Amino acid sequence: MPASGSSSVHQAKRLLADRLREMVKDAGLDGKGVAVLCGWHPSKVSRIVTAKTRPSADDIRAWCHACGADDQAEDLVASLRAVEGMWVEWRRMERSGLRRAQQAVLPLFERTHWFRAYSSWFVPGLLQTHGYTENVLRAVQRRRVCVDDVADAVAVRMERQRVLHDAPRRFAFLVEESVLSNGLGDADTQAEQLERLIRVSALPNISIGVVPTRLGRTRMPVEGFWIFDRGQVNVELVSGHLTLTQPSEVGAYADAFTMLADMAVYGARARDLIHKARDSLV
Repeated sequence: MPASGSSSVHQAKRLLADRLREMVKDAGLDGKGVAVLCGWHPSKVSRIVTAKTRPSADDIRAWCHACGADDQAEDLVASLRAVEGMWVEWRRMERSGLRRAQQAVLPLFERTHWFRAYSSWFVPGLLQTHGYTENVLRAVQRRRVCVDDVADAVAVRMERQRVLHDAPRRFAFLVEESVLSNGLGDADTQAEQLERLIRVSALPNISIGVVPTRLGRTRMPVEGFWIFDRGQVNVELVSGHLTLTQPSEVGAYADAFTMLADMAVYGARARDLIHKARDSLV
């Protein structure tokens, strides 16, 4: 698995390795014994129990069989899949196109009741207009995706926006002021998007904050992220998509959101910045 720099990923790999090592001990075996029974070189066993090598699903099943613990195999395979799902490279997630990647997150959006999203790059997806989304996804497709299914992906994202109107969901969006004038698309696309931000901000379950561009700010912009209820954070990095569920890391992003929210302006002051960005298009 590619290194993500996340302690959540490292800890999950470590826990899986620990469970496999404990299984060997409970079976009265050692690493060499497992290697013999599985037909492996002993170094492979060593790399797995030290979390240096991620086992495959077949490796786990063979390991459990060698230890007389076939009944634990599928549970451990599920743990492996969870580790694999924490960090996904864009090229893997989008190898069959953008539509599937957009559809994959729909169940998460449907079961979430409290959304917190911060963006330093572009308007968050749930707030995007059709034209703005088309420009975002077209730029992504040109940069890293061979399959051109942008139209279908846009349709999926537009359909996902229905959650904005499903009570009792709550939404708190933060964007950097630079997002309001990032030059994505033409002037008409930008103007339409800014008008949508103004309209959506009037909905009672939605808060839109703008972090002003100014000297002396106490916290610099960070990577964009979404917090789903209190249990999961999704982070979009240049190379891939990171899912965090470790409480300490979810808490760190929640703290970052709070600090950025304290720097943002809302209501009339936020609308003034949005109008300023719109007027600059003329």
